[in-house]
Amino acid sequence: MPLILLLALVCGVAVGNVYFPQAVSPSIATGLNIAPEAAAQVVTATQFGYTTGIVLLVPLGDRVPYRRLIVGLLMLTALGLLAAAGAPGLEALLFAGMLVGLTTVVAQIIGPMVAGLVDEDRRGMVGGTLLAGSVGGMLLSRTLGGALAEWLGWRAPYLMAAALVVIVALLLLRVLPATAPLSAQRYASLLIEPLRLLGSEPELRRSCLYQSAVFAGFSAVWTGVALLLTGPLYDLDATAVGMLALVNAATMMCTPIAGRQVDRHGPDAVNLICLIGVIASAPVLAIGGLGGTLGLAGLVLGSLLLDIAMQSGMVANQVRIYGLDPKARSRLNTAYMACMYVGGSVGSWLGIRAYGQAGWPGVCVLVALVTALALGGMAVPRTTRSRSPAE
Repeated sequence: MPLILLLALVCGVAVGNVYFPQAVSPSIATGLNIAPEAAAQVVTATQFGYTTGIVLLVPLGDRVPYRRLIVGLLMLTALGLLAAAGAPGLEALLFAGMLVGLTTVVAQIIGPMVAGLVDEDRRGMVGGTLLAGSVGGMLLSRTLGGALAEWLGWRAPYLMAAALVVIVALLLLRVLPATAPLSAQRYASLLIEPLRLLGSEPELRRSCLYQSAVFAGFSAVWTGVALLLTGPLYDLDATAVGMLALVNAATMMCTPIAGRQVDRHGPDAVNLICLIGVIASAPVLAIGGLGGTLGLAGLVLGSLLLDIAMQSGMVANQVRIYGLDPKARSRLNTAYMACMYVGGSVGSWLGIRAYGQAGWPGVCVLVALVTALALGGMAVPRTTRSRSPAE
């Protein structure tokens, strides 16, 4: 457990690099003298880089010793963060953001690694613990990022993140055990394998559908809420965006509980409850469009419900896919996370446009629609995996 708790902390530091730009984007707009919608592209660029890193780098978890891979990627992330802090304009910042996203994928390598170290009936609980670390990083990074950007300018959060990444990289260099790779496949074969798994594993496809749809709505909300809170309706600063995220820290306590429920009742039951919860969050979030105290209450309660449902569903989906093939967990996670972050990138893109065309109510309708798509997928009859002759 001490090692698992440390790895949960590392997950939080790594994942936070993808999310703090959501709270910092208003300060970027002010600092670079650009439109808020243009600054919000940094969020999309970072998530796009993260999706690319999942596709290109996470499969190496089945091929390269974990310590070498994880520490190396963390150091590259630090370089990307320093490049972002020194970016002279939007184009350079977008490129640096893509580099940060590309390399800060170690949480998606740690998950499959730990799944192979624990018994099957404890994967939900352990996975929930790791996810609690990721959630903490996601939430605290927004809070600290928004506060630092408000006090010291938008470059300060990037410098702070770089320092944290270097610290955890040096720590892991000392404590991570030496491991042997699970596969001897060449890199090109590793890249193709997630596509083959998507074609041959119906349970993987189900998990991808559920989480990519939910994460699209989640990303749309957190991209749009920065525009809502800093716009004329509330006229707040970037710190307010971070404080809203901090309220949702209760999610950290819920993911281990959700993991235990997955261990007891299976992933499907937890997925169903989570999808219903995300849809229910949309009308609560819509109250935020009223402004004032009532509007803020709607944003707090709605975003809390959205976060808990989304992250609990994440635990259920990963337990499902990690049980499919013990020797290909990193490649399975590659397929799953790539689909999820494609959904997140599309959600951010759609969220900006929905906000521009229909305001905050348009973002809330988008959340309900994409999640209803996933809920409809649960009604599709289950199919069994088609095994190859070699199996």
